[in-house]
Amino acid sequence: MRIFHVSDCYLPRLGGIEVQVADLVRVQREAGHTVSVATATRGEELPGVHRIVARMPFDLPVHPFGVGHITRRLTSVRPDVVHVHMGAVSPFAWMGVRAATRAGVPCVVTVHSMWDPLTRAAYRLLRLAFGWQGWGLVATTVSNAAAAPIRGVAGPGVPVRVVSNGLDLSGWAPPPGEPDRRAEVHPDVHIVAVGRLAPRKHPVRLLKLLEAARARVPARIPMRATIVGDGPARGQMERFLARHGMTGWVSLPGRHSREQIAKVLETADVFVAPAPRESFGIAALEARAAGLPVVARAQSGVADFVRDGTEGLLGRTLGDLARAVARLCVDSGLRESIAAHNRATPPSAGSWPTVLGGFERAYEQAQLRRRTT
Repeated sequence: MRIFHVSDCYLPRLGGIEVQVADLVRVQREAGHTVSVATATRGEELPGVHRIVARMPFDLPVHPFGVGHITRRLTSVRPDVVHVHMGAVSPFAWMGVRAATRAGVPCVVTVHSMWDPLTRAAYRLLRLAFGWQGWGLVATTVSNAAAAPIRGVAGPGVPVRVVSNGLDLSGWAPPPGEPDRRAEVHPDVHIVAVGRLAPRKHPVRLLKLLEAARARVPARIPMRATIVGDGPARGQMERFLARHGMTGWVSLPGRHSREQIAKVLETADVFVAPAPRESFGIAALEARAAGLPVVARAQSGVADFVRDGTEGLLGRTLGDLARAVARLCVDSGLRESIAAHNRATPPSAGSWPTVLGGFERAYEQAQLRRRTT
């Protein structure tokens, strides 16, 4: 199959969407598909990558005449399907949808983010202005939580399928049969979180969660926390830790490589993913694969692969999460039973064969809809 991806951002930028699209392109090529990419991101020339770039303020990944440029690429490449990748605001990706419709090519749109009320309002306006719900599109998103608001905006005219992010989890799983010796090596309860320290992720709320959990745990139980990542909110977090006397047990080591994160997870007892609008939760799934109990929001995408009381504990509020972390710190039996389950049972979410199959079914549905519209 000839597949043409469109994404605002792509390598060499490193972010969730960029890495996920690049990995999908690689795996599809390995599966025998002919794959091209159109992007508005500057960078070196790569085989099959069409960089449609313009001089924009702050080097924004958009092109004022993107629809025409993408349409000409589609006419030249003649793909079987166009696969567009969108975040919350993705003007170049939206141009890809319009170009595919103009060229008469079946189109699948993957939404990688959770639509908040403002984003939903914007897409309702676009629906009124352009009538995109009648273009024969097929939408996919990475979790059931992320799918619900899209279905509410798109209505019955656009099918919305759930296809998770693809991950190679083999490097995160502990060796089969190896006993868990965390408690023998580290007597304290080690809590870990991983993510970009950006204001939209509300990282200070994570510190408040940890402070509330510490207040619920008896002083005889030692606790420490490691928050891996970097970003513009780091200074604010450091000031909070200093004001609240938490610098002795909460560390901010900065950004880590995948190998370094794996080493941190080897010493961890609990993983926390507190963001309420987490559309999928790649770091949480990696921690789950490493055998850690995961504490996360019940309304986030993490709930697709973490069941309350089985792979971790879920809550709807910050208070719920603080109580869940405290419970796991105090109840070593519960913590160890969840960890034993996670170590013995590989997660089904995220496997590349499942992801490829999900997208191939979406492509077939888009092709059928194009023939009948």
